[in-house]
Amino acid sequence: MTTEIMRIAPRAMKDQFEKILRAVGFTNEKADTLARTFMENSLDGVYTHGVNRFAEFVDYVRRGYVATDAEPVRVRAGGNLEQWDGNSGPGILNALKCTERAMEIAGESGIGCVALANTNHWMRGGTYGWKAAKAGYAFIGWTNTTANMPPWGATEPRLGNNPLVIATPYRDAAVVLDMAMSQYSIGALKQKKMKKEALPVPGGYDGKGNLSLDPVAILETQRILPIGYWKGAGLSLLLDILATVFSGGQSVADISAQDGEYKVSQVFIALSLDRLGSPSTADQRISEILSHYSSAALDGQHDAILYPGERVLRVRRENQSGIPVLVSVWNQILALA
Repeated sequence: MTTEIMRIAPRAMKDQFEKILRAVGFTNEKADTLARTFMENSLDGVYTHGVNRFAEFVDYVRRGYVATDAEPVRVRAGGNLEQWDGNSGPGILNALKCTERAMEIAGESGIGCVALANTNHWMRGGTYGWKAAKAGYAFIGWTNTTANMPPWGATEPRLGNNPLVIATPYRDAAVVLDMAMSQYSIGALKQKKMKKEALPVPGGYDGKGNLSLDPVAILETQRILPIGYWKGAGLSLLLDILATVFSGGQSVADISAQDGEYKVSQVFIALSLDRLGSPSTADQRISEILSHYSSAALDGQHDAILYPGERVLRVRRENQSGIPVLVSVWNQILALA
């Protein structure tokens, strides 16, 4: 596979995505939202859950795992907690709806939680953290996945890498942490493989049981490394338990028994900062915290200390003139039309 890079104008990328999505059965409105989200993920530098993931999403639609005409519905409510069923609809659209609903509840009573069953991959979890934070809400959300990570001390996958998002408004942007429970997401490992690049720090184990920088070896063994070793493995387990119990949906074990990663479970929590004081007060405190954080002496290997989400703002500006895409990936997308 070629590692040659080309740049695609953001508008051209969205138009190509939208054309394909309409062709596989999405309404104009849904195709527009999905195409824009895939493009914006790529614009922000999250290619693994943007342009690189688009062809796989279309394949899931064609295989019937993603229902183009499905709508999420509320099935149960108790106080500030609601259960919704995604009805196998597109994960992005379901997640946007549930984020909006969590914010609505939080706007009324300070905190809102929506747990979602039977949905599909939400692509970049940070999408929903940014959305909530830009609307003035703090946000916590997570999803379970198919088993792709061994428990600490094991060699076989039993845990999902269960991405977690935590976000808060900050000035005219946000502080957004978007992370998997593995040192590298599966998408990041696949991207390094496509680009024939080594990892900067070990991301899992090779066939001999040694920590490795080789994404190919790690993908072959399926022994990806949890963040913080046993701590990340434990956090992954609890995220799966809570997503499953809150939503009434499928667990990592259930999802793994299928022939693909679909009908996953997710949780969306929004908190209204307005009820605790003025936004300007929160901004001032966050600014003080980040100033202290970034004042640490550099280690000689990095040129700056960035807070979570800060790099996204830089990449977003840089990519306005063209989003970098592997030529092989773009050709694959063009072939879908």
